[in-house]
Amino acid sequence: MNIKRSPRRKFLFSISLFSLSLITACSTGVASNPVDTGSSSSGKKVIRIAIATQDQTINTATGGPIIREEKLLEKYLPKTGKYQNVEYKIEWSSHTSGPPINNKMLANQVDIGMMGDFPLTINMNTFKEKGAGVNSLYIATLSTGATGAGNAIMVPKDSPIQSIADLKGKQVSVPFGSAAHGMLLGALKKEGIDPETEIKLVSQAPEVGGTSLKTNKIDAHANFVPFGELFPLRGFARKIFDGAELGVPTFHGVVVRSDFAKENPEIVVAYLKALLEANKMVREQPEAMATKMEKWTSVEKEAVYMFLGPNGLQQVSPAILPVHRQALTNSVAMLKQLGKLDAKVNAEELTKLADDSYLKLAAKELGMDYDKMANKDEKSAITGADAATKQAIGDPKLAAQIWVKGEDKVRNFASIENMIADLKKLKAEGKQTGSTVFVHDRNRGWKLVADNSFFVRKGNNISAFLTEKAAKSYANSQAGSKVLAFKSL
Repeated sequence: MNIKRSPRRKFLFSISLFSLSLITACSTGVASNPVDTGSSSSGKKVIRIAIATQDQTINTATGGPIIREEKLLEKYLPKTGKYQNVEYKIEWSSHTSGPPINNKMLANQVDIGMMGDFPLTINMNTFKEKGAGVNSLYIATLSTGATGAGNAIMVPKDSPIQSIADLKGKQVSVPFGSAAHGMLLGALKKEGIDPETEIKLVSQAPEVGGTSLKTNKIDAHANFVPFGELFPLRGFARKIFDGAELGVPTFHGVVVRSDFAKENPEIVVAYLKALLEANKMVREQPEAMATKMEKWTSVEKEAVYMFLGPNGLQQVSPAILPVHRQALTNSVAMLKQLGKLDAKVNAEELTKLADDSYLKLAAKELGMDYDKMANKDEKSAITGADAATKQAIGDPKLAAQIWVKGEDKVRNFASIENMIADLKKLKAEGKQTGSTVFVHDRNRGWKLVADNSFFVRKGNNISAFLTEKAAKSYANSQAGSKVLAFKSL
């Protein structure tokens, strides 16, 4: 799939989270012992640090692309003591899904990897069963959808389908075995639809699902970060269900081979210091980092901003919290249901492989209070003054934003009404084209693309909603109100 705006490298998505290659790698056991690549021509000891990320899965931004491109790991790598006469060989690789990373970790070709909760669960369980004493440790979180935000169900933009109930008798695709697959099954169950008999469920990777939506060859497609926002932003899809509606937590995290961590704990701590700095950069410079991420990953900056910016769909915080342990437990249950984990797998045993000791040390050495960080909600909210009226922005759920094409900063507004007024001025000035408008679901606060949302107007007051059903429900409680599309406001 080609990315608009400028020529970019084509990226492919091979998404089956439980590929045959993973099974093959597991069957032969886990290669052990940290890699020492010998000595350099200068006589220095060479230590390889192999890190695998998923650049297009933008939830790995703070653990992968930002650290790599901003040279943050190099900034913190130890250079004294046993590392005084060391040359580091940092090997970065980017993958389109978790299984290739798992395979390389098992083969001792990757030391540190990052992935979503489903493949991370598989990763830790495989090491536990076949690692011959080597484990995979979950050492930090990258981002969290505490209620499941990030997974989504989409339909073609002009489809008459408005809700899960409308999917009965339709053809729906999803990458089988992914977290989005689990989300889809949960959404169908909640609606009382039997996925075995009442819909036709097929497996499609993101690039195939995107093409199917674009050409109306599929009725609906479910996927994970960032496609639920990316496809609508590209103008050919519309989201009808957000994973957050299920209230089931999901996350992306960092894992490390235990033998590498035992041999080089200072390097693991250095990596986590880089992660902490990358988190700080995202919080303090959301637009700038989203713009850089677009350059590094070919994912539009608006999609990156939707997830990682103020009032974004993901909370960016490295702490390992009870919600993440619960997500692991949920993953085990769903993977068993999908037949991807043996029934004997013990979720409690896997959660014991969550080890935040390296992160605590990294925070301490940076002068940070880990416990304070862990207890703080780091999901930043839209604050400050309205770009047009200068009034203080009160309720972030009622706020609106415009990222005007060509501007470095997003314009924030206290209300949708104020944003509409500013948008009209932009149109009169010829600046509206190419701009992206964000609003927020009145009930849940989810960040939405205005063009794909539903609105309720009552007098001069306007509220936004993810689904038409939610908009109609609110309108029915407000006498004299009307449900409208964005272009009709």
